Amino acid sequence: MPPLPRPPAERVRDRLRRVAGEEVARAMPAGYQRLGSVLMLRLPARLRPYYREIGSSWQDELGVATVAVHAGPVQGELREPSIELVAGGETETEVVEHGIRWRFDAAKIMFAQGNKSERLRVRRLVRPGESVVDLFAGIGYFSIPAASSGPTSRVVAVEKNEVAFRYLVGNLRLNGVADRVAPILGDNREVELPLGRADRVILGYLPRATPWIPRAVELIQPRGGWLHLHTVVDAGAADASAIAEAGEALRAAGARLLSPPEAHVVKPYGPGRTHVVVDLHVASGP
Repeated sequence: MPPLPRPPAERVRDRLRRVAGEEVARAMPAGYQRLGSVLMLRLPARLRPYYREIGSSWQDELGVATVAVHAGPVQGELREPSIELVAGGETETEVVEHGIRWRFDAAKIMFAQGNKSERLRVRRLVRPGESVVDLFAGIGYFSIPAASSGPTSRVVAVEKNEVAFRYLVGNLRLNGVADRVAPILGDNREVELPLGRADRVILGYLPRATPWIPRAVELIQPRGGWLHLHTVVDAGAADASAIAEAGEALRAAGARLLSPPEAHVVKPYGPGRTHVVVDLHVASGP
């Protein structure tokens, strides 16, 4: 039996070893995130003198158009990435996931592959004929899966970032759901939204969407509806912490639970922290 091919990171290390030596080669992490034609790396600062060599090596090994390095944390309320290009230059890309096509600019828009299972779960949760409001639509991360659940589903997708909104509108057309989604550009705290009509409200903002619970409660139908609340909590007791945080915010908003809440771990979110979504079946009033 022929030997298995060596992982791409090992092949990149071989090239780096020839240029910079064994110690530098060992310092290069094996992990990467591929977003279509764009490859995203996290590299230690000590490797900066070799960024170009590393970028071109990954470019050759994986056949991507562009290689970028994370240059810092996500910036501001609009959650804009901070990256440095080390090979290539074109950052507009397309990711295909569960039959959905996501087009975006990786230099300007975040795309968390770790949210893949949650995007699929939203698609399965939304039932035919339901009305959904997505308060942080981005490029359609949850709006498109929700609309893809069936031809009678209706989604209101609110997005404040003008760049993300442009891709949102394009992605709705790209996936054939533009007739089911009403995109709204603006701050979800200020734009006019249909009150008391939603079956579900998606609050997909990190690190903490809890402050938007009062806004979400006024959007659900009088008989009750579902809030899908995203938050980041300590990893030790993630489910309990997220549920407690959500319950306190609901009481402050004058809402009540119709059934026990359920928490779902989405992904790790930095050292000792976890991204959790809490499903809350709620009604307004006592």
